[in-house]
Amino acid sequence: MKIKAAIERFTYYNEENGYAVAQLSNGATAVGHLPGVNVGETVKLYGEWTSHPQYGRQFKIEKFETVYPGTITGIQKYLGSGLIKGIGPKMSERIVNKFKDKTLYVIENDVDRVAEVDGIGDKRIEMIRNGWEEQKEVKNIMIFLQSHEISTTFATKIYKTYQHDAIKIVKENPYQLTYDIWGIGFKTADKIAESLGITGDDYRRVRAGIIYGLNESSNNGHVYLPFEKLLKECKRLINVNIDKENTVFRDLIEKEDIIKEDSKIYLPSLYYAEQGVENRIKEHLKGSPDIKKNKIKQLQLNSDFYSEKQLSAIRKSIQEKIIILTGGPGTGKTTTLKGIIDIHQQLNHNIKLCAPTGRAAKRMSEVIGLEAKTIHRLLEYQPRNHTFKYNENNPLEADLLVIDEVSMIDIVLMNSVLKALSNKTILILVGDVDQLPSVGPGSVLRSLINSKQIPVIALQKIFRQAERSKIVTNAHKINKGYFPDIKNRANSDFFFLEEDDPEEVQKLILELVKTRLPDKYNYDPIRDIQVLTPMYRGETGASQLNELLQERLNPNRIELSRGGNKYKIGDKVMQLRNNYDKEIFNGDHGFITNIDEINQLVQIKFDDRIVDFDYPDLGELTLAYAISIHKSQGSEYPCVVMPITTQHYIMLQRNLLYTGITRAEELLIVIGSKKALAIATRNNKVNERYSSLFHND
Repeated sequence: MKIKAAIERFTYYNEENGYAVAQLSNGATAVGHLPGVNVGETVKLYGEWTSHPQYGRQFKIEKFETVYPGTITGIQKYLGSGLIKGIGPKMSERIVNKFKDKTLYVIENDVDRVAEVDGIGDKRIEMIRNGWEEQKEVKNIMIFLQSHEISTTFATKIYKTYQHDAIKIVKENPYQLTYDIWGIGFKTADKIAESLGITGDDYRRVRAGIIYGLNESSNNGHVYLPFEKLLKECKRLINVNIDKENTVFRDLIEKEDIIKEDSKIYLPSLYYAEQGVENRIKEHLKGSPDIKKNKIKQLQLNSDFYSEKQLSAIRKSIQEKIIILTGGPGTGKTTTLKGIIDIHQQLNHNIKLCAPTGRAAKRMSEVIGLEAKTIHRLLEYQPRNHTFKYNENNPLEADLLVIDEVSMIDIVLMNSVLKALSNKTILILVGDVDQLPSVGPGSVLRSLINSKQIPVIALQKIFRQAERSKIVTNAHKINKGYFPDIKNRANSDFFFLEEDDPEEVQKLILELVKTRLPDKYNYDPIRDIQVLTPMYRGETGASQLNELLQERLNPNRIELSRGGNKYKIGDKVMQLRNNYDKEIFNGDHGFITNIDEINQLVQIKFDDRIVDFDYPDLGELTLAYAISIHKSQGSEYPCVVMPITTQHYIMLQRNLLYTGITRAEELLIVIGSKKALAIATRNNKVNERYSSLFHND
């Protein structure tokens, strides 16, 4: 059967697959897939009438076609639905009042005439022109993807990447999506490929499987994979056996799409980054700082103020080209760093400070009293060609470069830093080697320490002032494998609330964040309190907690549903990937300040600047009322609430617990079971990463 009607409203709409329950202008209810269809659009629906035991008579959609609305009211609703960037409900009304039933003809064939409407200029007309073309193309892509049972979430991204060639490219090689579009993995591309008849050991499929296996391993921290491990990964991913003689494998090596060194298989970017770090470190260590002896004699250093280890670090900062300063909380890293900077200021040195993340750089500025930048801002990232302004051909002018939170730096970023290092620059690497390693590939800080190539000053003594903090003392206990002191005392900065049931833990978290902690300590529940959790799933995982905390902490009714997520003005959000064009990076926190339905963008404040996100880019964000401990690296929060339960068993590791505890500046509330705490404290097994940096396999 066939019916024709306008979409009045959606009772339900799934952004992921376009499945909808729609109320139609003829009073009927239709159910089925309507990807890319907006309220106000007129559709021809093909299918059959069914009777639902609960909801009654419904039209079950088998396929559909969109039809431009024929009435003035329909046209106005259609244009005002958010379909076209640049036209909202009020603008739609003004345009339709002018052109009546010819409105859509004008936009399609003579859009410049829209200037006849008061208040619409050239910029808005160009936006409408582009928006109209884009929605047509995106709809075609959505319908094409839907015919292959693929989520419509990525349709706009695919269009923006490939423009009018989108469907052609996807048909020719759906695996190209895995290389070009963030968020589309091998399994998604493989579904499209299968529906197009690309299966088994097709060259395109095997090639994509090998590259994807290496990319996945780098996401798990590995710089390379042993050949035998790569074979197992390929078997798991694509169910195809490959060997060294496989045509695809040999072609990848010949074209240097992968690098083979002995039995190690690398992605080229990681191979050259690892080689670069090792070679540049060795080169930079040659010679000593160019500081005249008479200047050194004039330096003033209050020996009584520093421990012997701290004095050693300060002295080595003018004797060595590179030093590593490491230690846990309360061991005096900041004091030592201030001493190093004071000495170099006496020498009138040009000093630069940086850290991997905006939050870490901001904290460094606050505690040191000098400007600190993110590494990307210091090296001046160039979005157009994805390079840094400062590199081996244009080194950074600095006598002293101090990098904090080095445990967070992966092999690629460290290579970029070292490329930009001037031969005269003294490099101070500061970090806590016992924290979790970087999110990206490599264990750079640990590898450099283990190399025995670089002088290392490891601060271990907890200073008297820090000894009064249970956060600090318990962090050190855990780091040594001792069970923490969990007795609750008045005026303490560390509390343990025992609860084994994950549902009860969840209730406690919600109660603490919403009322108890703000009432007792005057904390802002969104800006001052951070929930950190080992996992994303389950009652105490970040996903569920975010939904519940958003519901309780943010009553704002201005919201946007996208890709299964709900975003509201005032929400705390976190970036999930490095976006060099926007200059925001994996783990950066921000707050939603505006949702612009007409221009289809969300504005987010990251530190001191507003960043615009088009609707399709929102997949790069997640709510951040609760985040994983991994994502908290380099950040500190006034108050941390952290569930540790046996539900998290697979993630219970000492360095994870230690990292979580050391994120709290003023107050830490741990909720969970003694058993889970004991498991995490005892488990010192660090997941080994495949890396050859200084032969540290």
